[in-house]
Amino acid sequence: MIVFDLKCSADHVFEAWFGSSDSYEDQRSRGLIACPFCGASDVTKAVMAPNIATRGNRTQEVLPAVQPVASVPTAPAEIKAFLAAAMAVQAKMLEKSEWVGRSFADKARAMDAGETPHAIIHGEVTKDEAKALIEEGVAVTPLPFPVIDPAKHN
Repeated sequence: MIVFDLKCSADHVFEAWFGSSDSYEDQRSRGLIACPFCGASDVTKAVMAPNIATRGNRTQEVLPAVQPVASVPTAPAEIKAFLAAAMAVQAKMLEKSEWVGRSFADKARAMDAGETPHAIIHGEVTKDEAKALIEEGVAVTPLPFPVIDPAKHN
């Protein structure tokens, strides 16, 4: 696994995890990466500070590469508003995605192997299934919030 700081065309900086650098490049080239703040798909790598190990007798201090876009909410009302806004961004991103439920792993593998056309999908997998997909190099990204099966949604 590798983590990158990414930046969208609206200058939002966010962190994303990938199975490899090639996995990032593949997802970016197919337009599968979107900003969690605004949904923009024009995303590039942001400047990151290197994490250099220190000698064993010193403490290691990691400094952020960039300043946060907004202050972190601390009051319950601010936290609720922030989470609601983040969930709205995820919902907006999923508007163009097809729910495939428990067949997600099979469909993602089929697309990765070129057996079926590439499409934007979302669904359910177990933690072990997700880990296996990532280890196989299949371009997948976990969603920050749970998604309810549309058939079960009121």
